[in-house]
Amino acid sequence: MSEDLGYGWQSELLDLPAYLKRVGYGGDLTPTAATLRALHRAHVTSIPFENLEIMLGRPVEMSLEAVQAKLVGLPRGGYCFEHNRLFAAVLERLGFEVAALAGRVMLGAERLRPPTHALLHVRHPGQPRDEPARLCDVGFGAGPLEPLPFTDGAEAVQDGWGFRLQRGRTATALGPDTAPGSAPTDWEMHQRGADGWLRRHMFAMNEVFRVDFDVLNYYVYANPRSPFAARPFVQRFSPEALHVLDGTTLSVTRPDGASESRELAPEDLPETLARDFGIVLEEDDVPRLIDFVGRPARA
Repeated sequence: MSEDLGYGWQSELLDLPAYLKRVGYGGDLTPTAATLRALHRAHVTSIPFENLEIMLGRPVEMSLEAVQAKLVGLPRGGYCFEHNRLFAAVLERLGFEVAALAGRVMLGAERLRPPTHALLHVRHPGQPRDEPARLCDVGFGAGPLEPLPFTDGAEAVQDGWGFRLQRGRTATALGPDTAPGSAPTDWEMHQRGADGWLRRHMFAMNEVFRVDFDVLNYYVYANPRSPFAARPFVQRFSPEALHVLDGTTLSVTRPDGASESRELAPEDLPETLARDFGIVLEEDDVPRLIDFVGRPARA
């Protein structure tokens, strides 16, 4: 066996049949654009987004063994680094060309934010080089349902949900005449909401690797300034609706932008997680989550 230098996704360690069962996929596994679309949709609609390990007092592990045990072996989910760690191994195993990218989640903000999101740049074998690669984003929690082509400004409507990739500001050299805030970025992902298009995240075309996932993931779960360290954040996306649990606020948004929300008591969270998100906590974790959410807000 050749030495693992950290460039690949360790797909030889993947339990592919278990993964396919978890996402409910029984179709063709030939590495084609059609297979990529189908697998992406199956993953996004089957494995929820969640950050509950932080609330339960445990680190978020990035080894493929740990990610598989949680996202595939349990009725649980994960956030972007876990999702894309797993999906990259699946695609690599099937023969796709996979490179990871790091994105800055903006959600309409102008102030620069750190790179806390993982995305995948994917090509299928034999794909002509003049044909655009695909952006896979299975770990954001709110879609897209299927990959997006790297085509500047092209809009994709997927079961009523709108997405767009477009070129962003690019700075090849930052000099004295560079405007403040003009951070280098090659692409931006936009998502259509009730108030129009929102810049969701931006990213440069700089490849990142497993070791980078380890570092970025540590900031997200361990830094007290990370927004994910403060409250539960859970999402489940489908063609019909986006369910979001933000702290104790449960909201449901439809493709047309219509939404509704309500407040929950901490004691209602375990049942809500199981019913609306397909997340079933271990028995010992139920009181831990309720206790965390019931604590007074930290200053």
